[in-house]
Amino acid sequence: MRAPKTYLRAALITGVLATAAVPATLAAAHADTVHASASAPMSPLLKEAAALPKVSATQLLQIAQSQVGVSENASGGGTKFHDWYMNSPRAKETVARDGGSTGAYANAPWCDMFVSWVGDQAGLRPVLGWDAYTVQHAKWFQDNHRWGAAAKPGAVVFFDWNGGKDIYGIDHVGFVIKDNGNGTIKTVEGNTGNGKVEIRTRPMSQVTGFGYPVYTA
Repeated sequence: MRAPKTYLRAALITGVLATAAVPATLAAAHADTVHASASAPMSPLLKEAAALPKVSATQLLQIAQSQVGVSENASGGGTKFHDWYMNSPRAKETVARDGGSTGAYANAPWCDMFVSWVGDQAGLRPVLGWDAYTVQHAKWFQDNHRWGAAAKPGAVVFFDWNGGKDIYGIDHVGFVIKDNGNGTIKTVEGNTGNGKVEIRTRPMSQVTGFGYPVYTA
């Protein structure tokens, strides 16, 4: 969910490599995940993907959906996703960026911690990103030329409940399972209104945009 306004600072972009030529075989393998025009910069994540495990969008979604039913405690925290994030190097980086302390994440909104945890479990963290703040995660996809408007399975979907398209209005994040073809998408999300990991149907009118991880299989 959306972080406090005090978090609106310049993004700390980590793991971004310099743009380099991508082998034809790798480019072809990820042709269905590259959402850029011929004139747009090539994402530096494509080079990094070459060293990662072979993981498909289907496999990542299986991990995400296996967590359906995981619930927060009465204070809004206490999940495995909170524990993982607080003990990750990323927590120290985001505290340095946004202020506060790593302990403050114990009961913080956790939709993006869930997304980040799934990416880490799948072995795709370097090409999916990680953060607790949805706006900065969306900026990370933008800065890596992996941002667009198409609802693809395995895409990271960012929502603004008011229907805005400005990333600074983002409220929530999850994964796309599929485009239902009727103006809605099927998603798997953490920190839903019920305080759980759930599968939801959401209207496209609430989508700000999509981040596209680089799937390696």
